[in-house]
Amino acid sequence: MKLSKTIAVTLSATFVLAACKPAGPPPDIIKTQREALQKAKNVGAVEQKAVEEQQKATDEATK
Repeated sequence: MKLSKTIAVTLSATFVLAACKPAGPPPDIIKTQREALQKAKNVGAVEQKAVEEQQKATDEATK
């Protein structure tokens, strides 16, 4: 009797674990950091262009 309960519990646990879907792959933390760095570089390029345009406008206005 005790053996049959043990087998029943073992089979139940096996079925429960088999029904679980495996988790997806972990997030790529390095990729998200690279994307954030690229966005920051793009903002820096836009700021640099704005500074150059402002300097050009200032130079033309003083001539």
